[in-house]
Amino acid sequence: MNITIIGASAGVGLETVKRALDRNHNVTALSRSEISLPGNPKLTAVKGSATNKDDFKKSIEKADAVIVALGTGKSMKPTTLYSDFAKLLVEVQTETNTQIPFIVVTGFGAGESGQYNGFIMKLFFKLLLKDVYADKTQMEEIISNSKLKWEIIRPGLLKDKPLTEKYRVETKLFNGINIGSINRTDVADFLIKQAENPTELSKYVSLSNK
Repeated sequence: MNITIIGASAGVGLETVKRALDRNHNVTALSRSEISLPGNPKLTAVKGSATNKDDFKKSIEKADAVIVALGTGKSMKPTTLYSDFAKLLVEVQTETNTQIPFIVVTGFGAGESGQYNGFIMKLFFKLLLKDVYADKTQMEEIISNSKLKWEIIRPGLLKDKPLTEKYRVETKLFNGINIGSINRTDVADFLIKQAENPTELSKYVSLSNK
């Protein structure tokens, strides 16, 4: 199938490109930076911005599913990247009436999930990630209130470790949910498998290796 990955040059996005290619999909990867992968005939790299309408529309022209893995790197400064992208996404859907699924990565701590973090993580978010996650929350709200076919994926703390394909998937929040860390490779595995068979449409999905 044809999968578009937005925010594909690093982190979860890059791991998702690799996983999609491993599973023999055709991948269109949109990012501002070059993608550090050897030439692959199934990979089409589009250098551009996720918040540029022309770049975005070009990247999803042939897509059967779109995975959104935007990130701001290690920056903890206030941003509007996520909400700006969500507004553009809804605008494009309104114009084209596209019915392809959009699988969107935010993080455990966005929206109401922040209430279910432990004390230390709540403090960490309050002191360091408050502004970034406020914008991720806004992105969630814009997308979930739209006519898009969507899934919102909230992984726990991300780690750079090998693929295990063993992770916990929670679609409801509850006291004691205890979403811990998860390998970026395992997040990528879940994203690609949902692109192949989107079983969690209109759901908020929490991911953890434990």
